Amino acid sequence: MSPLALALVVTAALCHAAWNLIAKKAGGGQALVLLIALLVVVLWAPLLPWLELEQVVNWGWKELLVLAASAGLHVVYYHCLMHGYAVADLSVVYPVARGSGPLLSSAGALLLLSERLSLLGALGALGVVGGVFLIAGGPAMLGGGRAQPSEQRRRVRQGLLWGALTGACIAGYTLVDGYAVKVLAIAPALAYFANNLLRVPLQLPLLAPARRAATLAVWRTRWRAALAIALLSPVSYVLVLHAMRMAPVSHVAPARELSMLFAAIAGGSLLGEGDRLLRLLGAGCIALGVAALALG
Repeated sequence: MSPLALALVVTAALCHAAWNLIAKKAGGGQALVLLIALLVVVLWAPLLPWLELEQVVNWGWKELLVLAASAGLHVVYYHCLMHGYAVADLSVVYPVARGSGPLLSSAGALLLLSERLSLLGALGALGVVGGVFLIAGGPAMLGGGRAQPSEQRRRVRQGLLWGALTGACIAGYTLVDGYAVKVLAIAPALAYFANNLLRVPLQLPLLAPARRAATLAVWRTRWRAALAIALLSPVSYVLVLHAMRMAPVSHVAPARELSMLFAAIAGGSLLGEGDRLLRLLGAGCIALGVAALALG
């Protein structure tokens, strides 16, 4: 991988970890997710002339159905992620979510597509599982978790649950988006814009009279966080796309997992989350495991 491609991937990983840190500090919530989608649409709208709009006139029901499915999965993904941040620690939810997505995708390929897993891939799967074990408390789990306070155990369990659900959503929308850009040949940037646009009507019930006041209150207090996420998330995505043009995907994908280490460091240093060393080791194992899955 060239130095420029590596710099793009590292910057993308920092952006991805940064917007997740901002989401954690903002407290999450469905109203915030809707505001992020609206802001992404507004911010990307000036780029529409360069998004290969001529493709849209040739779309049929299959393209619209796939994009709608992706939008629905992304809404569920954001809900699980934001709820996870509300009830658990960033240094638990983020690595588990990022690690379980590729692991579940690999398992699905083995079961549904009759693919085979190499020795390196099998070691990668073990690395992900081992990393989750460390994040969950490591050796303390073998003793029934009595070494941890009950509230800390509860937060870890919640983090593992919502992180895994987020990872399942990641695996789902990755497969759907892959089908959209590879089989249906929808331009990635156009697919990304359409995805955000379709998320808006799916969340409009939040603006119903009974919930409008609460939603607007969240918007007034958290619009800065939503704006930062709406800027950083697309930038991270675009940087990775450019890196994939300059270097093999098999090199870019594993390097992206540096974001797990950044998030683990941020969770311990900036948010004061406990078990810093153990969670950092766990995030490192998951990152190496995902890298092995990608290369194997």
